[in-house]
Amino acid sequence: MEAMTRALSVVDGKMGAMTNSAVVLADTAAYAAAVEEASQAAAAYYATGESALDDDAYDRLARGIAAYEQDHPQDVLAQSPTGKVAGGVAVGDVPHTVPMLSLDNVFSAEQFATWTTSLERRIGRPVSAWSVEPKLDGLAVAARYRAGRLEQLITRGDGTAGEDVSHAIGTVVGLPRQLAEPVTIEMRGEILMTAEQFEQANTLRTEHGGAPFANARNGAAGTLRAKDRPYTVEMTFFAYGALPLPDSEELTATLAELPHSETLGYVAGLGVHTAADTAVAPRTVATVEDVQARVEEVASLRASLPFGIDGIVIKADLAADRRDAGSGTRAPRWAIAYKLPAVEKVTRLLGVEWNVGRTGIIAPRAVLEPVEIDGSTVSYATLHNPADITRRDLRIGDHVMVYKAGDIIPRIEAPVAHLRTGDEQPVVFPEACPQCGSEIDTSEQRWRCVRGRDCRLVASISYAAGRDQLDIEGLGATRVVQLVDAGLVADFADLFTLERDQLLALERMGETSTDNLLAAIDAARAQPLSRVFCALGVRGTGRSMSRRIARYFADMDRIRAADVETLQRVDGIGKEKAAGVVAELVELAPLIEKLVAAGVTMTEPGATPPPEPGEEGEAEEGGSADGRPLDGMTVVVTGAMTGALEKLSRNQMNELIERAGGKSSSSVSKRTTLLVAGEKAGSKRTKAEDLGVRIAGPEEFAELIAEFLPSEG
Repeated sequence: MEAMTRALSVVDGKMGAMTNSAVVLADTAAYAAAVEEASQAAAAYYATGESALDDDAYDRLARGIAAYEQDHPQDVLAQSPTGKVAGGVAVGDVPHTVPMLSLDNVFSAEQFATWTTSLERRIGRPVSAWSVEPKLDGLAVAARYRAGRLEQLITRGDGTAGEDVSHAIGTVVGLPRQLAEPVTIEMRGEILMTAEQFEQANTLRTEHGGAPFANARNGAAGTLRAKDRPYTVEMTFFAYGALPLPDSEELTATLAELPHSETLGYVAGLGVHTAADTAVAPRTVATVEDVQARVEEVASLRASLPFGIDGIVIKADLAADRRDAGSGTRAPRWAIAYKLPAVEKVTRLLGVEWNVGRTGIIAPRAVLEPVEIDGSTVSYATLHNPADITRRDLRIGDHVMVYKAGDIIPRIEAPVAHLRTGDEQPVVFPEACPQCGSEIDTSEQRWRCVRGRDCRLVASISYAAGRDQLDIEGLGATRVVQLVDAGLVADFADLFTLERDQLLALERMGETSTDNLLAAIDAARAQPLSRVFCALGVRGTGRSMSRRIARYFADMDRIRAADVETLQRVDGIGKEKAAGVVAELVELAPLIEKLVAAGVTMTEPGATPPPEPGEEGEAEEGGSADGRPLDGMTVVVTGAMTGALEKLSRNQMNELIERAGGKSSSSVSKRTTLLVAGEKAGSKRTKAEDLGVRIAGPEEFAELIAEFLPSEG
């Protein structure tokens, strides 16, 4: 890690400088140091996943080594990772029947075009079909079946021999012990941890006194090799190919001539997982342009996937093309990995800031040594709560694995514990509220100032007045500060008792602005219950959950009377969240009573109260009316709306969906019934097409729910 740091920071010194594509090595000493650094990193990576370098740093170092060797062939060291499977460092004592190779990489459309030209020149004809599939971020393994029964599981190792990890059989989802047919075959693919499996693994690991895994690949590598653990962790297998074992002559002839895409179909038919049922399912296309389009589609879906990918693999699909292209010592010449920008980097934790939210929640935020991830510089990352910091054993000065994908806020997965020097310091937790100095309620995992919303009164009132809550135009944070400082409001219910003379006495409040604000406040009294409930800012609820609660119970009295069991009937509310809502509604009782007294609406238009206990026909959503056009449908909206929907905010669209009987959602999945796709719909439309979800344009959707559209003006 230290040598890599020097490579990043020294421009004219011994190690060289980092460019956009590779470490620049200035001389033989720098080259030798880089080879040693890469060898050590690769050895750790393929043994336990605990490399000192993240993937992006290793790739840049390896490219720098290859570039130096191309210019200085007389200086090439025998231990160089260039041209070797697993960097030439992985070990194993179980021979592979056919070498298990790595893949060469490209990093841009231009590099991919150059590679395809070279491949087609080699085989003497254009490639007529390409298979495009995700490059899963896991460990390559071979699973050997004899007469349909899983007998042996082997890591890739150095490509010629791997490590026997058959003790893991039975813990890997997607690798059945018995195939659908009694064939003798070897499945090749990746073992990885899904996001859910990774969280479960770290929970179990820390409960048993172990350090959390830094990332999902590290978790899969450690778990695959682990023996005699007092707990079991699940992993998942995805096949990317298959080959017959030596004593299966009939299958040998069959598989030898199958296109790669048909081989994957055959594998899936035997009951083994492939990526076929995911949003990034392998796809066969005809042209290089089609390949590039699919690469962009897969890249756009990356953030929404339940598992990690670090690129896209492109293969010549036809057996004849693969046979004529052949393979090198490290990689097949008929396949390439199109690498995506890194979303995971190692950096240093410099400190922890403690910020107080509008409900008094005290939230920690990690201060990081700036690092570039996926095209942006990351200096901060989310930390969930003090208990999470303790569970992950984070310390100031730690090297940490930081993850970012798409628009997701960067988060710290875990410390890279093997890089600790002993100088790291414990994170110091606050003893008093950082905002107001009051005591802290530490009874729950998320700490809270005992003053609650009063600690951040301005933020709490501003939130309630916001566009997606009460929508009080003209009441920005500056005006709220004025009202609070003047003693006119102690909570947002006091807004409804403001008088004209009180507002006119404030600075920069003339007659017009005063009348406009009072009119906006008066209009807010008529907002539906869902918006009023959202304005309360009950922890664990937001716009969508507030709508569900309001539609289920229909009025505030029923919500307040609901116990934990009753609240759990609302979709998306579990026992823990229900208990929190019940407790907080008791705390908010005085505020709610003030709102009632001020004439604020406490009912949800169009919602029907749920049946009383014992009555027949209790609906899943208490507010369901018969015959609404979206009854039972899960609807996602994406892109720019036009026509009758053009002026509606996304929140208003979601309210419209739920009034028409549907359930609004922000992401496309197998449960999605309908996607409303406007202009520039992007990746959600692509995913909907892949999953066979019905797609409607804004005009068609507006016609479908016309009776629920707001009247003009």
